[in-house]
Parts: sequence; C-alpha cells; structure tokens
Amino acid sequence: MAPEAGAINIRDPLSAARIITQAAPDQVINLAAYCAGSQLAVAKAEEQPGICEEINHLQTELVAQVCDHLHIPLIHLSSVYVYGGEKKLAYNEQDPPRPNCVYGAAALAGELAIQSTIKQHIIVRAGWLFGSSQDEMMRAWLDELRHGDGSVTVFRRKFAPTPVEDLARVLLAISLQVDCKVDVWGIYHYASLESLRESEFVQQLVKFAAQHDESVYRLLDHLTINLGRTEHPQIANATLASKKIFETFGIKQRPWHGSLQRLVKSWYKGRHD
Repeated sequence: MAPEAGAINIRDPLSAARIITQAAPDQVINLAAYCAGSQLAVAKAEEQPGICEEINHLQTELVAQVCDHLHIPLIHLSSVYVYGGEKKLAYNEQDPPRPNCVYGAAALAGELAIQSTIKQHIIVRAGWLFGSSQDEMMRAWLDELRHGDGSVTVFRRKFAPTPVEDLARVLLAISLQVDCKVDVWGIYHYASLESLRESEFVQQLVKFAAQHDESVYRLLDHLTINLGRTEHPQIANATLASKKIFETFGIKQRPWHGSLQRLVKSWYKGRHD
C-alpha cells in the first residue's frame, strides 16, 4: 500500500507513524524523493534546496525512525548523485560519497540518517532512470534534433541507463529475500547492463525513434551530436558497479535496449503519420 503524495509531513511527525502503523507492513520500501519520477529532479533541486532537503533527508529520517520503533525493515531508494563523478571507473559501494549538488547532498544525508537510526535497512543506489513519464530529457533531445535540422547537444559524460521497470524488479527481488529474514543489511548499487556515453545513448534513441517518426528518419543522414561540457549539477561519471548486489541477492543486470525500444514505440502508439 502506498500513501497519497504529501500524506507524510515532516512538520507532523506523527503522520508517518499513523500511516505505517495503520498499514501494518512487514517491511517498508521508501521510494519518496524530490521530484520523484522526473529526469529533471537533479537540476530542479538547485532552485529548491529547502524542499529537496525536506524530502530526501528529513522525511527519510522520519520514516527510518518509525520503522526502527516498530521493528520493520526499511528498503530505501537512493541515487548515484551521492558521488561527484570524478572517478574514471564505475563507483562501487566502498567508494566514499562526495556529492557536489543539492540533490546528492540531501540524498546522502538521508542515507546517513538511515544508517544511524535503524539496523535493518537496505539502501539501493540506482543509475540514470528512464521510463514512462520519466522521459523529459529524452523527448527534449528529439525535439532539439527536429528543430536543429539533425543537430543535438549532449553532455560529455558517461552514465548507466536503467529502466524503471528493471529497478522495480530489483527492489521486489530484494524485498522477497528480506522476508526470508536474511541478514543482508547495507548499501547496494544497481544499474542495468552496459554503461555508455550520453552521445551513444542518444544515437540509439534516435535510431529507435526513426522507426516510428518520419521527421526523425529524414534527419538520420544529417545527425550531428555536439559534445558539451558536463555542467553542474550533472556529473561526468554516473556509472555504478553492480557486483555486490549479484553476489548477495543473485540479482543479474539486464540490458536496457529493449525497454528503450518499447518506450519509444509507446510514444507513437495510435499516431497516424
């Protein structure tokens, strides 16, 4: 059972206790985050640091306190943005977090609050997410392509595209094993198979879109991808190593290409050219 948006209010600490107590769950999966479900959350957080802090940190801490009091395990979704992107290789769980943006700093504060509050916790840091309604950047790339006669500018960065449905699979698999009373508490990373440069991802996106969109297809021969400097609050390396989550839970990485193809196809469903 998921509470309605805004049902938990940090100014009313009892709100979380009431909601969780009434639901009487065996465990809590906390998916709440600033601008959850938006690919623009990291950028927007720079303009609303207070709200981001309330949701990513203080609300997370409140939920952890309630779960600890009720002896309920907590699974919490966090982000690759707890890192600053300076590392050349994929980040693993032993790498010390060093966020350089508002969103990442608040996410890390939430993680630390959980770690200091409740022993029975699992924190999952996820890669760059995309999915239905979580696709603003992808649509913007295609719009720029059309208006720019085949030209699009992307960040000079490497990231780990991760479909929302793949992440849901991972969280469910973890949840089922937590129900088995396995002592596996701690931090885990998950990103779908194959990290790549943003420019390479956009090339794949354009190819899939061209299968359904004549305006994109006509521009394939004129496709020009300009590499722009990775600007704050984005990070140059947003890739995650997923070895620990496989070794602990047996969760294998899945490729993201099929999910991207299905998502793009859904944009044109029912459309007549």
